[in-house]
Amino acid sequence: MNIGIIGAGHIGSALAVRLTDLGHSVYIANSRGPETLQDLAQKTGATPVTAEEAARRGSDFIVVTIPLEKIPDLPKNLFEGVPAEVPIIDTSNYYPMLRDGRIEELETGDLTESGWVQQHLGRPVVKVFNNIFAEHLEKNGKPAGTPGRIGLPVASDDAAAKQKVMALVEELGFDALDGGTMRESWRQQPGGPIYCNDLPADQVREHLQSLGTERTEAQHQEFLANQAKAEQAMQAQGIKLK
Repeated sequence: MNIGIIGAGHIGSALAVRLTDLGHSVYIANSRGPETLQDLAQKTGATPVTAEEAARRGSDFIVVTIPLEKIPDLPKNLFEGVPAEVPIIDTSNYYPMLRDGRIEELETGDLTESGWVQQHLGRPVVKVFNNIFAEHLEKNGKPAGTPGRIGLPVASDDAAAKQKVMALVEELGFDALDGGTMRESWRQQPGGPIYCNDLPADQVREHLQSLGTERTEAQHQEFLANQAKAEQAMQAQGIKLK
């Protein structure tokens, strides 16, 4: 397959390694230009390109994996000419303290993180790979049926795109679970029980069911408070996201 990756950070690099290992052609871009990605190209086998080229050449999948705050900076015509059936994967998470600043629609809960991304991109997206550490994404995939295989929820309003992405998740070595619609994707966001806990599929499914589908105000505030504590702890450890 031909897969475009826009964003060469931890998640983008991890996906590039795994996808090229699986025999796919990967075209990867960052904000600084292809010439700055030569080391990554040697490590992963991916082809450095511009963001526009990644979108054009990713004829099977396009992955957008950049900091949430940078989403509005993407070219407005980035997906012009990209067929509607090509899934656009969003991996983003909201880190207001350490990176993104306050985004009002996410603070109020009017939008989910990927709902906000979807609004800016003007295209349906599929939310996945946001709730696993990059190193684990690169190294912890297991064959189907392996006990304890990590389950990853996949959420989207586009049912056909979701099914294609779920098949890709399985190929990468993880159990893909239907995470519902974009409105329901809050369940896999930071601050919740599914976020970066490497849970097996049955436990992920239990959490999805117990959380329900419609986010309550109490749940929204709980997730925000949990994420604030996590960011404070990261800050105390000197972890920087910029």
